[in-house]
Amino acid sequence: MAQVAGAQMDLEEAHGQDHGHDHDHEHHHPVESEQKIDFKIKLVLVGGMMLITAAVARYVFDTQIQSDILAAIAAVVLGGPIVIDAFKAMITGKCPHDHGIEGCDHDHDHEGGAHMEELVALAIIAAFARYEYLECGAVAFFMLIASFIEHRTAVGAQQQIEALIRITPTRARRLLEGGGEEEIDAAKLEPGDMVIVRPGDKIPGDGTIQKGNSAINQANITGESVPVEKSVGDEAFSGTINETGVLHIEITRAGKDSTLGRVQDLITQASATKPVVVRMLDRYAGYYTPVVLMIAAIVWFFTQDLDTCITLLLIACPCAIILAAPTAMVAALSSASRLGVYVKTVSDLEIARFVSAIVFDKTGTLTVGELNVTKLNPAEGISGGDLLQTCAAAEIGSKHPVAKAVVRMSTKAQLDLPEAINFEEVTGRGVKAEINGHQVLVGREAFLEDEGIDSTGLDMQSSEGMSLLFVARDGKIMGWVGLEDKVRAGASVVMDELEEFGVKRRVMITGDRRSPALRVAQELHLTDFESEALPGDKLELVKMLKSKGHTVAVIGDGVNDGPALAAGDVSIAMGAAGSDVAIHTATIALMNNNLNRIPFLLNLSKKTVTVIRQNLLGTLLYILAMVAALFGLGIVTPLVAAIAHGVSSIIVVFNSARLVREGENVVDHEPVESSAPAKRKRGIERVEKTAPVQAVTA
Repeated sequence: MAQVAGAQMDLEEAHGQDHGHDHDHEHHHPVESEQKIDFKIKLVLVGGMMLITAAVARYVFDTQIQSDILAAIAAVVLGGPIVIDAFKAMITGKCPHDHGIEGCDHDHDHEGGAHMEELVALAIIAAFARYEYLECGAVAFFMLIASFIEHRTAVGAQQQIEALIRITPTRARRLLEGGGEEEIDAAKLEPGDMVIVRPGDKIPGDGTIQKGNSAINQANITGESVPVEKSVGDEAFSGTINETGVLHIEITRAGKDSTLGRVQDLITQASATKPVVVRMLDRYAGYYTPVVLMIAAIVWFFTQDLDTCITLLLIACPCAIILAAPTAMVAALSSASRLGVYVKTVSDLEIARFVSAIVFDKTGTLTVGELNVTKLNPAEGISGGDLLQTCAAAEIGSKHPVAKAVVRMSTKAQLDLPEAINFEEVTGRGVKAEINGHQVLVGREAFLEDEGIDSTGLDMQSSEGMSLLFVARDGKIMGWVGLEDKVRAGASVVMDELEEFGVKRRVMITGDRRSPALRVAQELHLTDFESEALPGDKLELVKMLKSKGHTVAVIGDGVNDGPALAAGDVSIAMGAAGSDVAIHTATIALMNNNLNRIPFLLNLSKKTVTVIRQNLLGTLLYILAMVAALFGLGIVTPLVAAIAHGVSSIIVVFNSARLVREGENVVDHEPVESSAPAKRKRGIERVEKTAPVQAVTA
């Protein structure tokens, strides 16, 4: 009898309780479920002892009356729960949940699971009606034993998921305006509240650190095992653990709106979805039991052998088939969540194995996204300080990484920034602003050229490999600001792994100049790149790759990649922790910025589908072998069928549970730095590892 829904039900109950009411309450439903299971186990032990006693009594007493009485009681004790649940399933059309051997989503009809109970119940009733009490009890005993083993294994396969669902902070220490603090329910926190978090405490909501510094364990959210050092200005996430220092945090999001709340929604949503093979089985499940009963009736008509019919019902019970896909998916989701990879639907995990082309954003995805100003190149008559001050004043209203880098440098230089008015940001091109009565333009060279600004007089010899920000004031060029970024740790190793996994096209697209784009593309062994791209170009690139027959994955930060992410067959948001946009836009959210999660995801997808196929094929072979042994050799009894049925289901569950250990060898790589030269060029380009570059059309 399938087990997955029992744990799935606990997941949804836990999620609802964590977000639906006071967190001081205990999580009663899962506890009650375990208590019911423990009670059933006690019944099985009592029934089993009675069966053994009944078997011994046959050889002790001269008559079988004493043995039959004990065996009949044992059969009722052991078979009763199965028969009762089968009647419930027959009435409601849904799988039963009371005895801990569920096999379907408790919110949806799942006729396969319901009819599974009916076949077993019919076999037990038939044996009881023939006064074969000992055999009846033995069949029920082994079926229940197998069910409990399946349940324990299935629950163990998703402990990682349940642990994440239940880590919601329950209490918070809010700082009072007049001094002091008060302990309140974490669910009552609101944006703007200031909380104090001491070492060992869970952070009660997303927020910005206002005072203190500490090492924070973010494994619950990002999957990173090494604590992250954070200080004033850094963001902290709900449910993570403060390990060393005392922190004062201003809450920005709490409860369901926090990163933890969003992640919990993702887990519950994914757990409620079904793989394609399960949906297909559901479609035909309603015909399964009538067909089996018809075959059993034909066998009875020709043989008049009820034992053979009972055995056939037990063999035909599709427990292992129903377990084949859900157990594998639960184990895979558990493995993914441990590494901070959250999948919205299991179908997204299935599709990932077909990915043959990946489109990467550059800044913040392939690079760390922390640009640094490395050169100021002012025009004749302009000072470097004036150039930087004007650029930073215009960019201070933008959230783009380039803008942040320029403003950060102006702060280090202790420059006073004048107020910018009439600020306008032209997506993917630059910004416009009025500063001290002057009209200022900051952005790409092409952006300034479109505005009639001539930059040909600037010295460009030292700009190779840099991202450039051009600045103009009142229609005259002021110069350019050069910035550099670093590629992510181990990114080149990840690209090589993706090539081994069959990803033929590894494409980077960026609005940056060709020189820094080529440097990154060559360093990371990419196959193609497109530089100086506009926001709409990424969408067109995805469409082009799909038109060539590729299954395309799009990877970005989820902020400026919305249309392209939506167009991809698989969309992955990097660094989704703290980003509502990323979590909502992408089908798969990586809560950290480790690129090694991508080959892990593709590998997990392939192995999950392989395990599902192994489970289904093994189960079908088992059924065929047992039917052949029943009718060809006549060596299969109801008791043997019950034992074999349980063993087949347990093998399926254990085979699926292997997926839980996937990703244990995933490690973070040391940072890699490099550089490379380039020439100016537009359009999609092919990158060769030896360095030459040529334009391609597909």
